Amino acid sequence: MHGHQLEVVNKESDLGVLIVDDLKVSQQCQQAYNKAAKALSIINRTIEYRDPVILLRLYKSLVRPHLEYCVAAYYTKDKMLIEKLQRRFTRMIPDIRHLPYEVRLSKLGLWTRGQKSQIRSRPSFQNCLWIVLH
Repeated sequence: MHGHQLEVVNKESDLGVLIVDDLKVSQQCQQAYNKAAKALSIINRTIEYRDPVILLRLYKSLVRPHLEYCVAAYYTKDKMLIEKLQRRFTRMIPDIRHLPYEVRLSKLGLWTRGQKSQIRSRPSFQNCLWIVLH
């Protein structure tokens, strides 16, 4: 390019998105998981008053954006990694800690990654109807 040799790289990061030479998203998912896990750890260590409303707001504003920004979890191991963090968050709330995972999610108004991907794959009218019915 204009007389300069371009170097070959195995991965490149641009705007927080990691692009690897094999075009797999596993490293991007791992990177997002690490950032979100750090944020969740800070919440867990610093917040003593475990009110579900406060914890849910902190989770939605500080943790979940890392998991949703440019992260497409195509592989089962990546989906399980992201789901693991959400399970960890729901266990932080003392009142619902003993309940099964799906019940904890419904009490908090959260969805699993599988449910989210089902919603995204539907046309918008079906999304609204599905949300109302479930």
